[in-house]
Amino acid sequence: MARQIISTPNAPAAIGTYSQAVKVGDTVYLSGQIGLDPVSMTMVEGIDAQIVRVFDNLKAVAAAAGTTLDAAVKVNIYLTDLANFAKVNETMAKYFNQPYPARAAVGVKELPRGALVEADAVLVIG
Repeated sequence: MARQIISTPNAPAAIGTYSQAVKVGDTVYLSGQIGLDPVSMTMVEGIDAQIVRVFDNLKAVAAAAGTTLDAAVKVNIYLTDLANFAKVNETMAKYFNQPYPARAAVGVKELPRGALVEADAVLVIG
């Protein structure tokens, strides 16, 4: 199967050697998103704003792939402070409908650009 690279100006441009997403068949692999504003490419302030921005960025890449976050089968969340776990749950419920995708949430020492949260996802279309 051929790989299709997914890209949109509605999410931050890649800041490294990766694509925003790659589609193979009916599966879309969304790269990790941090709280970067896609226009200014600067980090939004505070954990609450970063969580929203992360999910907005994932949503934009999903849309560029012709789908929504409801197609997610797996989401990975990375937090520099696991005390923010409940905030992620609260915000995630606004972006995903039940039944929710499988998910992992892990604490990490640090993230790119000083981000407080990062998330990636795998979507299956159809």
